[in-house]
Amino acid sequence: MMRRAFQKLRSGKPGPVLLEIPQDVGAEEVSELDFDYEPPPRVRSAGDPEAVRRAAQALLAAKDPIIDAGQGVMYAEATDELIKVAEFLQAPVMTTLGGKSAFPENHPLFVGCGGPSTTLGVHRHLTRADVVFGIGVSFGKTNFGVQMPPGKVIIHSTNDENDINNDMKSHHAVVGDAKLVLNQLLEELKLQSGTQGRPANQELVDEIKSGKQEWLDQWMPKLTSNETPINPYRVVWDMMHTVDLDNTIVTHESGSAREYMVPFWEARAPRSFIGWGKSTQLGYSLGLAMGAKMAEPDKQVINVMGDFAFGSVGMDVETAVRAELPIITIVLNNSTMAIYNNNRFPVAVEKYGLKSVGGNFADVAQALGAYSERITDPEEIVPAIKRALGVNKGGQTVLLEFITKEEGEYSKFNFR
Repeated sequence: MMRRAFQKLRSGKPGPVLLEIPQDVGAEEVSELDFDYEPPPRVRSAGDPEAVRRAAQALLAAKDPIIDAGQGVMYAEATDELIKVAEFLQAPVMTTLGGKSAFPENHPLFVGCGGPSTTLGVHRHLTRADVVFGIGVSFGKTNFGVQMPPGKVIIHSTNDENDINNDMKSHHAVVGDAKLVLNQLLEELKLQSGTQGRPANQELVDEIKSGKQEWLDQWMPKLTSNETPINPYRVVWDMMHTVDLDNTIVTHESGSAREYMVPFWEARAPRSFIGWGKSTQLGYSLGLAMGAKMAEPDKQVINVMGDFAFGSVGMDVETAVRAELPIITIVLNNSTMAIYNNNRFPVAVEKYGLKSVGGNFADVAQALGAYSERITDPEEIVPAIKRALGVNKGGQTVLLEFITKEEGEYSKFNFR
């Protein structure tokens, strides 16, 4: 059973494996002689060469291709290969929510993450694109990603054939491991074009850069706001400019915290941002942060959550303390479930108090053994984060509670 379980973990589309063992079997003594276990081999498959050839042909014929990179790129550890293909094609790159950090977001060809909230760059270049190359993506229907504009030629590469032509029509399909497929594709592109790639497209690079600045200029009043209660965008912006981005892992929470973070946070290294969607369980970010710290103990790990999320799992701050996991939890406390406004859930707002949440979460965290602060002044955001980083270095769990305003404006666009 264990052999089969670990083989499934190391093969195909990643996912959890459940082993159910009867109680009497689990209680039996097992001799070491009976436990002859060897780690299973990792099984990967490359793409059909003919399918790769057609995909390369379509990409070279495209006028405005765009690459949509998903979580499969990170599972395959294929970021370097993705960069080479993007630079060869001189194609803009976006990521899915789960794929955020699969491509360095300070790269000149990066246009943004296509989460529920996204960037002007994603809207502009995805809308204009004639060919969309999805690599390591499912292209499944979801409220946690952008809606594909009509009229696009879709090239779909995934390691799960069940995703092909499922929720979205695929004009070209390549089934295989993202790293192997991207290597195949790069060689085929070189073979068909007879060159080392398209000439550097400075016009495209300048357009991406100016578009990003245009979009940021629109949001800068919120990102740098001095208002009180604190604007949550200011917390995210100041935090991003305080931590060491190359050595930090961050994750968001379900709801508003996700919308504040995903478009604006610059993820520079693979797995430096744990993006998640297609599920809305409040409080998931705290467990993710603890797991990330266990996997990468030398990295700084931060999760950003709202007050309702803390209300769901806040007692697990004690778990982090007990396990000696020095993470930083940011709580954006606006005393309301902000993403659920009066128009969406009027009955819940009236009957169940969605707009009147109370509590001092910094005090709760302190009582659970963590170092904590409650911040009400926007000028104290950076000093508080610096203090938290210092406390983390000493091995202590930290919670910072920021008293924020109810901010209901998000960076959303219509793709239809």
